[in-house]
Order: sequence, then structure tokens, then C-alpha cells
Amino acid sequence: MNEDAVLIRDLKAHDGREVSIRGWLHGRRTSGKIAFLLVRDGTGTVQCVVEAANGDAFRVASEIGHESSIGVRGTVRLDERAHGGAELSVTGLEVVQNVADYPIARKEHGVDFLMTHRHLWLRSPRQCAILRIRDTLIRSIQAFFAERGFVRIDTPILSPGAAEGASTLFPVDYFGEKVFLAQTGQLYLEAAAMALGRVYCFGPTFRAEKSKTRRHLTEFWMVEPEVAWAGLPDLMDLAEGLICRLVADVLAGHRADLALLDRDPAPLERIVAPFPRITYTEAVEQLRSPETHERLQAGLEADRQRLAADQARLADLEAQLAAAKKGWQQEKLGREIAALREAVRELGQDLENRPAHIEGARTFAWGNDLGGDEETILTRLHDRPILVSRYPRGVKAFYMKPDPADPRVVLNVDVLAPEGYGEIVGGSQREDSLEALQERMRAEGMDPAPYEWYLDLRRHGTVPHGGFGLGLERTVAWVCGLRHIRETIPFPRLMGRIYP
Repeated sequence: MNEDAVLIRDLKAHDGREVSIRGWLHGRRTSGKIAFLLVRDGTGTVQCVVEAANGDAFRVASEIGHESSIGVRGTVRLDERAHGGAELSVTGLEVVQNVADYPIARKEHGVDFLMTHRHLWLRSPRQCAILRIRDTLIRSIQAFFAERGFVRIDTPILSPGAAEGASTLFPVDYFGEKVFLAQTGQLYLEAAAMALGRVYCFGPTFRAEKSKTRRHLTEFWMVEPEVAWAGLPDLMDLAEGLICRLVADVLAGHRADLALLDRDPAPLERIVAPFPRITYTEAVEQLRSPETHERLQAGLEADRQRLAADQARLADLEAQLAAAKKGWQQEKLGREIAALREAVRELGQDLENRPAHIEGARTFAWGNDLGGDEETILTRLHDRPILVSRYPRGVKAFYMKPDPADPRVVLNVDVLAPEGYGEIVGGSQREDSLEALQERMRAEGMDPAPYEWYLDLRRHGTVPHGGFGLGLERTVAWVCGLRHIRETIPFPRLMGRIYP
């Protein structure tokens, strides 16, 4: 039946023709002598109409379970009200495998259950939408750098030493020698930049950070450009251009996916250059200012009122569920309740912690690193990403070049995404002086032996240069409007979570 199968996304081009499709049963409902099957194939979802007069097909349609793999033959009919603008009038139905006990039912499931069944959870429309947007972001990143003459360099996964701090290294036994999973490809990219000028890498990185916040993964993907002859202003312009390109490409191709995720596109439509640019010192002043404190207090009160309204709405939905008689109503209400219950829980936790965060901002001391709480506050003061530059030297990596105008700070920049999402880009101009780099490494107590090759770059044709890293998963979370980073990667690796 299905040797000449058509993709669901292409059905509109076959109006009036009999075609075959292959896919999985995503949903079913019956109305008298008609069965309506929702079939998905990864490219789209289509409603397949099976009439009782088609005896064998109607019987099969009435028996198969959720996520059964099937082949369907039928005539294409255009209908703008239908999924994808077309539906199939079924003439034949073939079961590849009938599923009787699919674990993920149309009811509320806890996060731990869904994460344990991540290999199946990926099939849900929401997760598919996220992964499609992730794919577009990856393609957009590669196109952005290719169009600007960058050469992709694949850097090692195994590294002899740290680049971002030894406390977050994953050790690996390498034939009896202790090495580490790479935290970044940057150091190796610097070598490639001295050969090719403009380079980037794009791959997995690893941080053994013992954090369970919604922003952290132990394995994540990062794109890292490195540019010879670049100063801090060049890096800021490059990061700004990249982010604008990524958001524009998602808006151009994924309006339907954003709607499925309940992601309001209006904040993304405001992501146009120029972005606000402030120094770390100015950021500290903003955190401490009375005006910021007043705005934060007003926002706190508004969110308390929103929580009360959401709680009332939740109680109303639960009452409707108790009175619902039809299965489809129960399923629909159950999904709404689950989503709202999670939102209420997270907002409640946020409101419990926010007074302390507001007070911490008011008393924030210059010299401390900006954490997630401070980044969230700063991003709520702006409607687009902000570029924060020149952080204190003591809280940044050994390879960052001090500002000649103020040696207390380095020539770095972090890009903080709006709506409370915080840092998605971190970069800097690199220290190009051999003597200054060696002095900083001694001050950090670093063994220079694993870095002799890196120091060689300062001995043989050193030039001003710099780069940054953009975290793919944090960018996906922001663009999709996700509360937790765990949904941004097919199989997340979290502290305490390695299965599946």
C-alpha cells in the first residue's frame, strides 16, 4: 500500500487524488458511523476520515491504540479547517504495529515521569515544535557564519586542562592519563584563527556544575566564533547581528510552532538592532537604583495579583473537569489544568524568593559576579537583549584581556536575553601578551605545562583577537518561551538525570 507514500506536508498538492501516507496514530474520535483518525508522520498531521461503510478499515480504525504505526490510503480533500489544510477520505488502512499500552496517556503526567519516558515524550506536538525551532536555529547559525567567510573548525572533545575553571571539569581516563571533557573549544579555536582569520566551532560542551536550576545542563551545545584582529566592539557587533538573524529566521518560519507553544511573538518582533550596551559598573548602578527598586516592587505586586487570578482560574477548570461527561472534554481540560498548575507552582515559588532577590539587588556589591537573579532583574528593565561589558577581572577567566583604561576590569561582554532569561552569550577580547598571560596563570595557580601549545600562540605571530560562545539551549529556551531548559535538547543531561 505505501511504497509510493506521500509526506503529510505535501498533501495539499494532491487534491482529488488517491494517495498513501505512513505515520503514527496521534488521536481518534468517533461520531456515529464515522471515525476520525489524526495521523502524524513528522512533517505534519492530517485528519483521516473512515466511514462505517468501509467495513474492514472502520473496524481497524476502531481498535488500534494511540501511537500505533499505520499506513493509510485515501483521497485528498482540501479543507482550510483541517490540520494542514487537507484531509483524507480513507479507502484502505494497514496496521504495522498495534499499540495497546502506550505509556504517555492523555492525562496529566509529572515531570519526572515524562523525563524518564523522554524517548516517547519527544513525539508530542509541543516537543516536536521545540525541536523544529532548534533545527532552524542551528541552520541559521551555520548560514550566518558561512555568509561572513568563517571557516568551521571541529575542536577536541577531550582536553588536557581547564579553560573555564577546574571545579566544573568532568575527568576521563585516557589510557591511564587523566584528561577532561571539553568545557569549550575556544583555546583550540584561537590556534585556528591564527591560521584562517575567522573561524567557529559548533558542538557539545560539558560542565560538571552542581546546579539544579532551570538554566543549567551538564551537556549542552555551543557555537563559538573566534576572530583575528578583532577588538571588543567588533565582538559586540557580531553577537548582536547573530541574535537578530536567529530570531528573524524563527519568526519567518515558525509562527505556527510558536503559537502551539503559546509563545507570544510580540517580544521577539522587538529584537532588532541596536541593543542597549552598558558596562558592568552601570549594571550595578541600575541594580541599586531606587527607580529599579520601585519598578521591581510594582512588578511583584502585579504578579501576586496574577497568581491569585490564575489560582481562581485553576479552581474553575477543576470544577469543570469534575462535571465533564465526554472524554474529549476531560482530555482538553486535563491538559489545560496540568499546564496552569505548573505555571501556578512556578510563579508561586518565584514570588516567595523575589523579595530576597530585590533586596539583594539593592545591596549588590561591585566586584561580585552577576548571577541569575541579577541577570533576571536587569533583563526585566529592557525589552531586548542587553550587552553588559567590562566585568571585574577577578570573576572572569584567565585568558581575558584587562582593559588598558581600567585594569580592574576585562574587555569582555555578556549578552543577556530579555524576559528574565539572562545570559545567552559570553565572550571577550583575549590576552595577546605572552608575559601578561603567564603572569595571570601564575596568579591563578595554574600549571603551565598543559598550556604550552596555547602560550606558543603568543610567541609566534600574536595579534589582537577575540570571540564568544552562544549557548544553543538557552537560546532555544528564550525564543520558545520555555520555563526550563530541559525541553530544549532531545535528551537532556542534568545533575541526577542520565536516563534515557
